[in-house]
Amino acid sequence: MKSTILSSILSLLVSATATGCADSGNSAPDSSIRVETAEVTAIASDNALSGGSVIGETQTVTEFGICWATTDNPTIDDNRSAGAGDAASFACYATGLAANTSYYLRAYATTAEGAVYGRTRRFTTRAAADDDTPPVVGDDDQNPLSSTIYLWPEGNMAKVTNYTGSQGSYQDPPSFRPHMNYFPVAEGTEVKGAVLVCAGGAFMFRSDRMEGTPVAQWFARHGYQAFVVNYRVQPYRMEEGSLDLARAVRFVRRHAADYGIDPNDIASVGFSAGGILCGDEALNFDGLVNGTALAAGYRPDTFDEVSADVCTIGMIYAFYGRLSVASTDVEKFRAADIPPTFFAYGTRDPFYRQFQQCADAVREAGVEVEQHEYEGLPHGFGYTHETWMVSFDRWMTEIMANN
Repeated sequence: MKSTILSSILSLLVSATATGCADSGNSAPDSSIRVETAEVTAIASDNALSGGSVIGETQTVTEFGICWATTDNPTIDDNRSAGAGDAASFACYATGLAANTSYYLRAYATTAEGAVYGRTRRFTTRAAADDDTPPVVGDDDQNPLSSTIYLWPEGNMAKVTNYTGSQGSYQDPPSFRPHMNYFPVAEGTEVKGAVLVCAGGAFMFRSDRMEGTPVAQWFARHGYQAFVVNYRVQPYRMEEGSLDLARAVRFVRRHAADYGIDPNDIASVGFSAGGILCGDEALNFDGLVNGTALAAGYRPDTFDEVSADVCTIGMIYAFYGRLSVASTDVEKFRAADIPPTFFAYGTRDPFYRQFQQCADAVREAGVEVEQHEYEGLPHGFGYTHETWMVSFDRWMTEIMANN
């Protein structure tokens, strides 16, 4: 996902499927279950996405996930990532990979009888690329037309994580300040509203080059004041990132006149974990909820007097819930008064069924829903599949026209 371009995606997806190895590990000690390994997608220089499904008596399963190594037939004694939610359909990231290296990966499930493995799939990571983190330039005076806008004043950022020492697996250093990058509407184009873009990355990184800047630039060309929200990721919690998004919504609404928009015409769109973040913001940190919800020592300011509501959310291969686990809580959706929601995802996505189930629950809660399923698309297509952007543009235009 991170630092991927269209041509690389196409070639790597072909590689990931064409070089899949024969079924070599499913002669399991527990014959009551069978494990299938999902296609490896969203391949970057240091991570990739896969998953699988457990078929049979899943109540006997104590753990499930993926394991990988640079040698064939990896086991749970090699590298592994445990899944969450429903064993019948799960997805996990393989992380900490070396660039331009071939790996073998397969899904697993453990029972009292031992480990059961699915088919082994081989894939090759991309060559190393530059960090996706946008350069933090601009001013600290919070000029709404600056290319970079900091979301919190120094010394008063709501947080619960005490991040003091950088680790190699973290995208951002301890000095990172949440910010957004502004992409103004193209000159001569009528302004329709604003859209805040949240890239995915399993809350471990932000896939800006696939799901951030190019998306914001597309929407800016089509009449939206666009912002890429660089929210906090690991070691911070999702809730802290959700507060960053709420703060971004408040900033844009506070400066609606500067952007030439109606303050009610602010949408959010997120990919994978970024979409889950958008959903968490709408469920738990909208309205006038401020940083004191997480940190008692936070000092509310004038921005906290501004609503963090959005008029619609774009869930792009994402859902309401938490990482890897969709929510289907109809009553919670109804009570939270979530906004109209747009779903777009591919049928080759490991989370495919969860997207459907979440969309059905949101619809049952009385929320307006638009749902797009793209045959044959995997997880992580980002800006490369323009069809969803065209549809979301139309959807936002209709929503904003009725505000």
